[in-house]
Amino acid sequence: MFRLNELEKKLDELRSLPNETEVLEFKEVAKTFDFTKLGKYFSALSNEANLKSTGTAWLVFGIRDKDKAIVGSQYRSNRADLDSLKAEIANKTTNRITFIDIHELNLPEGRVIMFEIPAAPRGIPIAFEGHYYGRDGEELQPLNLEEIERIRLASLEDWSAVVCPDATIADLDEKAIEVARKNFVVKFPEYATDVEKWDDTRFLNKAKLTKQGKITRTAIVLLGKSESEHFINPSEAKIRWILKDAKGNDKDYFLATMPLLLAVDKIYEKIRKLTYRYLKDGTLFPDEVPQYEPFTIREAINNCIAHQDYSKGGGRINVVEFESDQLVFSNVGTFIPKSVEQVVLTDAPEEKYRNSFLVHAMFNIRMVDTMGGGIRKMFNYQRERFFPMPEYNFEDNRVKLTITGKVLDIEYARKLAQTPDLILEEIILLDKVQKKKDLTEAEEKHLRKRKLIEGRKPNYFISKGVAQKTGQKADYTKNRALDKKYYLDLMVTFIEQHGYMERKDADELLWNKLPQWMDDKQKKIKINHLITELSYNSKIKNDGIKSKPKWILM
Repeated sequence: MFRLNELEKKLDELRSLPNETEVLEFKEVAKTFDFTKLGKYFSALSNEANLKSTGTAWLVFGIRDKDKAIVGSQYRSNRADLDSLKAEIANKTTNRITFIDIHELNLPEGRVIMFEIPAAPRGIPIAFEGHYYGRDGEELQPLNLEEIERIRLASLEDWSAVVCPDATIADLDEKAIEVARKNFVVKFPEYATDVEKWDDTRFLNKAKLTKQGKITRTAIVLLGKSESEHFINPSEAKIRWILKDAKGNDKDYFLATMPLLLAVDKIYEKIRKLTYRYLKDGTLFPDEVPQYEPFTIREAINNCIAHQDYSKGGGRINVVEFESDQLVFSNVGTFIPKSVEQVVLTDAPEEKYRNSFLVHAMFNIRMVDTMGGGIRKMFNYQRERFFPMPEYNFEDNRVKLTITGKVLDIEYARKLAQTPDLILEEIILLDKVQKKKDLTEAEEKHLRKRKLIEGRKPNYFISKGVAQKTGQKADYTKNRALDKKYYLDLMVTFIEQHGYMERKDADELLWNKLPQWMDDKQKKIKINHLITELSYNSKIKNDGIKSKPKWILM
């Protein structure tokens, strides 16, 4: 319970923050506030406090968000009415979770109400009236499935840390243990002399593959003999490689089993090591690079191993190689981080992992190079080649990563990547534009503010400035709509020259002059609007019938 002076200090602390956060919301609220919206804020702030690992969140009435000035609020000015909110909210929330407390401050500037909201309990997202809510910056929105899963997973046992009581060191592959030792020394050279003296039991404990000599599921998955898979039944630890032709037909197939530490190399060897050639600026000699960066292949496979949801049972890791220059990696389970963009741009280790014990063991035996930086490195390797950015898909409870091994548009990609003032985040967003992918409102707003795109949703195209830098001036002009007067004058001139204009004439006249981003339906609608405008302004009239118009000049 806060004392009065402590509350004032807390309010000053909250007001001193530069912006609202996912766990803080200011509202002016003169007298009334919609109860349903209050409940949504309770759910959102409670869930975000869980996701941000903070104990509480705050909703404050009587503060102007713009400048954090105290403006006062008369919301439920009767204290009994204010206190009744606890029960009213509890009646609509999961497990009757409600406010920790509702604090009332009567300051010289006005009355301030501070709602102290608890973080959602471990493993239990909080719903209001049956719906889960969250925040994206300051925006109130439904809590997405990945965030719901993250909250729920916090209460689950780490599958990879469980001990297999009947397993012994004899169930592990000797060669895999030898490779793990060598990798451990590379990762931690300061232990090189010590590792030579350790027996296998001590080494496995030090590398955190076992627990006090007891064999864990992590040890079985990474180092276990293929016949030891029954220890993790009904789960599987297999990686399947498939080669497909341009039509999607299977051409070759290989299944790698435990130990997965050795399986990674087997799958890597199956992937074709082709060379990609393209001309650099100012030379006739081609530049040659491997079609796929070796690090990218290994990182993608190891990420599948690390983040596979083994508790689902029967799910295999797949690596599909398309002869049309694509690699697709997939594993069972949801993507735990908030978003791929967050992982790439923050370049920091995740706070939570599905298989925390497994991930740390893989780090110790050098299956993953860095804690949290691997995905960003994959993006940068693609950027350096001017190849499309890695593409993630999270449908059907699987994480699917697509790596493209070629340039989609050599001039666009190369010169865009070399534009000095573009940061990686902007290249990722422009990559989405290039691929005709949807942008969020925040992404669109950022690109427009930086004057990098034009056009209407979902048909964006690169802006004039970027087009001039990337050699796409002709494409820009094709995408950019011409002045409306140009289209109107063109139709009037046509009628002057030919006496009349039918609908097919209008289509033939304007179709290829309309922006390239428009589809057929949009072009039809645009031409309709232009004809309507000429008619409305008494420039032309229909001298035919409605089903077969024939426009002439007035």
